[in-house]
Amino acid sequence: MSAAVPPAGPRPLRAVVLDTDGVLTDSAGLHAAAWQEAFDACLAAVGGQRPFDPVDDYLRFVDGRSRRDGAAAFLASRGLDLPPGGPGDPPGTGTVAAVAARKDAAFTARLREHGAPAWPGGVRLLRAARAAGVRCAAVSASRHATEVLAAAGLLPLLEVVVDGNEAARLGLPGKPDPALFTEAARRLGVPPREAAVVEDAAAGVEAGRRGGFGLVVGVARGGGPEHAAELRRRGADVVVGDPGDLLAPGAVP
Repeated sequence: MSAAVPPAGPRPLRAVVLDTDGVLTDSAGLHAAAWQEAFDACLAAVGGQRPFDPVDDYLRFVDGRSRRDGAAAFLASRGLDLPPGGPGDPPGTGTVAAVAARKDAAFTARLREHGAPAWPGGVRLLRAARAAGVRCAAVSASRHATEVLAAAGLLPLLEVVVDGNEAARLGLPGKPDPALFTEAARRLGVPPREAAVVEDAAAGVEAGRRGGFGLVVGVARGGGPEHAAELRRRGADVVVGDPGDLLAPGAVP
């Protein structure tokens, strides 16, 4: 192995599975803004609620989760017991599914208007990993992940992508369940103990740890020291500010 993904213990790592939003692409801000639009409309409808915080609330309740799970988690945190609704619910505020649909519509509009560029450090890590013979996959709870990765020019650097569409098709549970990561490792033909996970969401870090991956890397890009501490608490072996930091000598103990 090279410095791209250093060995973890006695067993060298043969693959790396990276989260998409916030690790490979600069799309987390688009997601946070879309959630803010959807949740603030819902909170305004009931009154007496403070607005959604696109940093703290985003990291605590929705980052790394599927739309339905994220919407349900945040609404429950505010004591709002909306009916679950169904997949055909139009964007709105009356059901969890409607709130999730409103977020999806807001995200799609922002993505088409602004795009979501790749993080340079993530690109450098992918290129270094491939040069070292390390197999690479990306995962995301978002159904737009493959579209985002394609727009950022990253698909040629990835052997496998397991996005929200694949998760729905296969019935895979969302993070912190490790199913997304273990499915990616399965498609790469590498057991989890011989693969690394790189994640910026606390739920994703926990998923990597629960999945038995050989190395779990947390990326604390913009959440401050509290976010870094939470990533460590949830099971990160190492926390970096950017995936490219893993290329520095001694980055991983």
